[in-house]
Amino acid sequence: MALVRFLALLFASLTSVLHSLPWSIDISESQGPGTALPSLPFNCSSYMATLELLSVRPPTSFFNKPSLHRSDKEIYLGKVTLSPSARLDALAVNRYELQLQFTCGNSVLAGPLFVHVLRDSGRIRCAGPFASPAGEFIHVPETVTPGAVLYTVLLPGLRVQRAQMDITSAQDPSLFPGSFSIDDQGLLRAPSQGLRGQAPKTFQLQILVSVGKGQSCNGMLTVKVLPVPSSQVSFPQKAQSITILEDLVPGSKVFQVQARGLNLLYEIISPLPSPLFSIGQADGIVRTTAPLDLVRAQGASVTKLQVRAFERLQPWVSAEFDLTVNVRAVNQWSPRCHPALLVTQIPETAPVGTVLHTFTCVDPDSAGDPLNYQLQFHNPPHSASLHLRDRVLEVNTTLDCDTPGACFQHAASILVFDNGQPQMTTEVPVLVMVTPVNEFSPACVPRTFRVRENAGPHTLLGSIVGTDMDYPRNSLEYYISGGPSTFAVDRLSGELHLLGPLDYEQQRQYRISILLMDHSQDWDLNRRRSGSCAVTIEVEDVNDHAPECEPPFQELTLYTPLGRSMEVTKVSCWIPQEPQRSALSYSIVGGNSQSRFRLQGTILMHNDTVLGPPWPEQPGTYELLIRVADVGPSSPHLSTTATIIVHLVPWRASTVATSTHRSTVSSTMTPLIVTEVEAFWKPEPWFVVVLTATGAVFLLALGWLLHRILRGFAQSLQASNKPARALLLNSIQGNEGSTGRLMEASRMEMSQQHFDGRAHDVRTGRDYLFSMRTGAPRWL
Repeated sequence: MALVRFLALLFASLTSVLHSLPWSIDISESQGPGTALPSLPFNCSSYMATLELLSVRPPTSFFNKPSLHRSDKEIYLGKVTLSPSARLDALAVNRYELQLQFTCGNSVLAGPLFVHVLRDSGRIRCAGPFASPAGEFIHVPETVTPGAVLYTVLLPGLRVQRAQMDITSAQDPSLFPGSFSIDDQGLLRAPSQGLRGQAPKTFQLQILVSVGKGQSCNGMLTVKVLPVPSSQVSFPQKAQSITILEDLVPGSKVFQVQARGLNLLYEIISPLPSPLFSIGQADGIVRTTAPLDLVRAQGASVTKLQVRAFERLQPWVSAEFDLTVNVRAVNQWSPRCHPALLVTQIPETAPVGTVLHTFTCVDPDSAGDPLNYQLQFHNPPHSASLHLRDRVLEVNTTLDCDTPGACFQHAASILVFDNGQPQMTTEVPVLVMVTPVNEFSPACVPRTFRVRENAGPHTLLGSIVGTDMDYPRNSLEYYISGGPSTFAVDRLSGELHLLGPLDYEQQRQYRISILLMDHSQDWDLNRRRSGSCAVTIEVEDVNDHAPECEPPFQELTLYTPLGRSMEVTKVSCWIPQEPQRSALSYSIVGGNSQSRFRLQGTILMHNDTVLGPPWPEQPGTYELLIRVADVGPSSPHLSTTATIIVHLVPWRASTVATSTHRSTVSSTMTPLIVTEVEAFWKPEPWFVVVLTATGAVFLLALGWLLHRILRGFAQSLQASNKPARALLLNSIQGNEGSTGRLMEASRMEMSQQHFDGRAHDVRTGRDYLFSMRTGAPRWL
């Protein structure tokens, strides 16, 4: 490795000398594909260098494209390797000339690399077409002498060393007239029976050549038997003159020579050698072998060729033909333009007449001749946006990118024509990209949306439709500028959604501002425009509060005269959250047995006249359910139920005025209904007076009787006789029996009147109840 680096530095120090001399490399013919030739050093310190293989003489595909890598800061090493098709043969070609070109920045160095192929004396190799995959073809007349030599296998380098040769392919007697034979000298001989009558058969022979141990090669030989050839060869005419153009590439067909005869071959006998033309040995086609450049190739304008046709097996049987080839000058070079490709961009706001580029073209064939320029559009095919005036490409019309497909990219070509024959044309591709400019601000129309106040979150209220005259139209973003957080707008679609709850009684209308931002409508993505519009959201009222009654529960004791109607109570209901909803309906939905109650608006009436006599005399309890519902225009209609318990006590017309005892329950409490039925007797007023007078008389009589008893008892103590005491006892017993009978009669009368201890004060109009146990009054 150190030796390689030393040699590299030595080559680098002598670069100026080495570059002026051709390189020469030796390689053995035994080297196969992938073999690398010795590295070539180059000096290049400031640029990225390249190495190219320009040509190989004689032409071959044995060498790969060279590679180049840096081995030091200033030294590059170039390497050339053998390709997979490489088959070196020193006897066929012993020297190749590789034309290399090394480029370092603006410095270009070109020179030949000579590769000498050296013979490998220890290697056996079959040479020529015999060893090719297709093998060698020979033609043998059927009149050949039996056992005559037909072919000689040549083995280069083995002249002093004998080789063993064998025909390894099968020679079937049914197909072959006999066996072909080959000796150690490589002489192939005809069968001993000869080949007469075998035309036009073809025999394939596989031949194996062996030398020593492990060294061998093989080849294919095809023998075609020809009928007896004719001895006449002639041309239809003795000479011909043709004219061709100088732009024919090497290998182009010029003319085909045809002679009459059998199994003919053709060759050029004058000039010899022929530098510009060659002829096919079997087909007689004359082709060019080098460029026919009248400027560089002197004497190429007229070439006289003498062609000879002869029989393959009898070369002395021949004929000659004179061909004159005239080369006419042609317009070979098309105009050369700078630049060869135009790629540019302009904004859509560029004014008419803006110059995009001025083309400069020259004709290598005639630098002073004028050239013609033509603009041809590819996409769009018939655009009038650009115009070519002489050599100047300019804007022809207003460029507008706000219509789909209107611009963005114009693909065209500048066709440059010269005045030569034939006329040559150069095409300069042109790609003009029109960049969009954000010219207009987005806008939207004010909208009004209506939403019910009971709408849930994420309810879609509607869509904000924004417009923008810039293309593409839908490149808009939507935002809410300020405003409540109750609403949100989708950034891309513009859909307006509800996020929070609404309350018609709190706020009936919202006004928000929608901000629109455009994007992707200008080559500069930071250049954006904005607009806005107002959106009004109107909240629609929804009946979401039921009526409330105060109190929600009432318990009343009603004393009503028989056969009369009277007011029981007034139902007081309203909607506190929605005071504007004042229209309510009232109806009795439960507990109104026998239809004894009815509603007059909000007033509950007891109607005893509907039953007619006889009226019930016993008290009754009614649990009335009053349904209160709103009847406004909004829906749904909500309702509540108030409970009124009425204890109805009948009272005859002769009794005192009726009274009502009310018991209410706060709306914040859940009522517990307890029903207590108390039986009482309510006598007539006159009976009370009579009973009071009778009681007073009874008490006076009792007091007088007691007085008399005590007085008689005292007297009896003074008297000692028995008859007096007996008389006193009888008297007492008789008085006690009368008193008991009187009390019993009073008690029976009171039970018949059912006195309940109630009374009415006519001065104050209030009812009170006497307690039967304590005798104390309790106001009602």
